[in-house]
Amino acid sequence: MVSAYAELEGRMRDRLGGRECLYVPSCRFGLYLALRRWCRPGGRVLMSPVNDDVIFFVVLAAGLRPVQAPLDPRDGSIDPAAVPESVWQGLSAVLTTNLYGNPDPAPELRAHCDRLSVPLIEDAAHAIGSTVGGRPVGTYGEASVFSLSKHTGAKTGGFLTLADPALREELSAARDALLSPTRATAELAYLARPYAEAAVRGMRLVRAAHATMRLLGMEEREEIRMPLRAEELQRALASAPALAPFHSWVRVDMHDYRLRPGSGRLRRTTRRLARLDGVLAAHRDGTARLLASEYAAPGASGEPPQPLFRVPLLVEDRDAAIAALARHRIPTGYVYDPPLDDYAGEAFTDLSPAPEAAARFARHALPVDPRRADQVLGLLRAAGTRPARLSEAPGGAR
Repeated sequence: MVSAYAELEGRMRDRLGGRECLYVPSCRFGLYLALRRWCRPGGRVLMSPVNDDVIFFVVLAAGLRPVQAPLDPRDGSIDPAAVPESVWQGLSAVLTTNLYGNPDPAPELRAHCDRLSVPLIEDAAHAIGSTVGGRPVGTYGEASVFSLSKHTGAKTGGFLTLADPALREELSAARDALLSPTRATAELAYLARPYAEAAVRGMRLVRAAHATMRLLGMEEREEIRMPLRAEELQRALASAPALAPFHSWVRVDMHDYRLRPGSGRLRRTTRRLARLDGVLAAHRDGTARLLASEYAAPGASGEPPQPLFRVPLLVEDRDAAIAALARHRIPTGYVYDPPLDDYAGEAFTDLSPAPEAAARFARHALPVDPRRADQVLGLLRAAGTRPARLSEAPGGAR
């Protein structure tokens, strides 16, 4: 019997040069499957402190201890040279972020993982079209996860990809065992969502648009970071590894993260993925213009440019820049401030051995949709927004 996911998986397999692909309802769900498969409970996982807090809670749900990595202050990528040998020796895995589509240094991280005999797991949610070392992001690790909620705009779905195709059956069974049954109400809400959003945007009802998003379970944060709820989190840790105790954190902004998709959802997602090349071209073009501006980090304008999901411009007063854009109805999302070690504290994570670069990047990064490059640059310049001046460090945009 042909899988309902076969067409989607085949399209992604072709993009990754034949790498085995397994459809999952969300990137966060695929990451949980990967961490459970490759990491024993109690292990330590090196990860970026400038990352979505949902991913932090997924790592905890898998029964693992996050270890916050030093970052390159120019693009938020992991800086392997700044990781002490004592930290490397205590790891069970390395988890990349590829923040905004800027690749983490996968070849170097792969070499460290091989030296330590630990798995490399790539979170490529923002990086479906990015490359590093002449290869697509997501082809270096034992496992990688991709999101179809980002570049494709499908707002659902993703892939868990595997270096070893022999593991497909095992992980397919693990996926199916954790999926929630398809719900007709959830499918109807998903199919109606684009029309509801378009209607309220067309009437310029910004508050109504946000209310609609919250009603659909797609926008829940009042602040950049969700409330940690430390006492409740401590109780949940006693039950890890397990998804259920962490559900209230892992589901934030995506209540359908583990829902078995219906046929309508799959058809829309397939159509969106089929148009991905055009979307990547637009992102690549806008990325080049943004990285050529005065707000780009030193040395960030590479050739050819990556098709970044968001371009992190570095501005002196990020909150004022966000407000200036909001006055023209340009929302700014995907801000990850403060870093996760400041957010969670050492009760829940190993603190970064060199936190200063991550703190600077998180404080000054203004993520911009590259498809609105010219409009955003014009508004920032008109508002008198000043570029941040960060000290140059090795690495940078690759």
